[in-house]
Amino acid sequence: MRELPSRSLLRKGVGFEVLGKRLYLMGGCRWSEDATDETYCYDASKNSWTEANPLSTARCYFACEVLGQKIYAIGGLGLNSSVPHSWDTYDPCTKNWTSHSDGNIVPEIEDSFVLGEKIYIRCGRSAVTSQVYAVVYEPSSGTWQHADADMVSGWQGPAVVVDDTLYVLDESSGTRLMMWEKDLREWVAIGRLSPLLTRPPCKLVAVGKSIYVIGKGRSTVVVDVSNAGNGGGMMVSSSIPKLTSNDEIINCKCLSI
Repeated sequence: MRELPSRSLLRKGVGFEVLGKRLYLMGGCRWSEDATDETYCYDASKNSWTEANPLSTARCYFACEVLGQKIYAIGGLGLNSSVPHSWDTYDPCTKNWTSHSDGNIVPEIEDSFVLGEKIYIRCGRSAVTSQVYAVVYEPSSGTWQHADADMVSGWQGPAVVVDDTLYVLDESSGTRLMMWEKDLREWVAIGRLSPLLTRPPCKLVAVGKSIYVIGKGRSTVVVDVSNAGNGGGMMVSSSIPKLTSNDEIINCKCLSI
């Protein structure tokens, strides 16, 4: 891949999302620079970056997901107080962004995923109740509602969806892969990953039926959830040797060529 656009380098809180064979890089900010609405597009078939139409709203530290072949840039921080309670949608057919707002979206978004044609975002713990605050987007009504408490209770780390099943990496004590049993409405432990292989904080990305757990220094563990087994509580997995780097992973996306 060619180098990132120079104007986006060193920005914090940048959004990333993949739509088809294109990777979109959006927004972000610096210590000496307010949030921006700049958007760039990487075309894998051409191995080139181009500047795309800007976000409707300048924002940073926001969630990005794809639903219904549209990109959603959700919440975060920006130039005015309405930004944390808004989201933008990008239509690749018109190549334009559209702005929306909903008071149920709050800042400090920590994670997001798409499950059952709905977008879920986790916004951290409430200062009042210490409960994890999470909301779900209902496309039929175009509104955000509070997510079910039993599902949210186990969303304690980075999440990924494989074959319409939700998995979460619990990093509270070592690294343990959890699965949401939606029919039983409960979380099930799949197994622990060796502490010799993982370097939290980690990010997750799904490729086929495998989950790639990518941690500090790009240390990577691959778990095939179709054959997930364990021995003595330790999950069977394969790993890619650690690199000497201590780089922290910002985000992981899968791009098909």
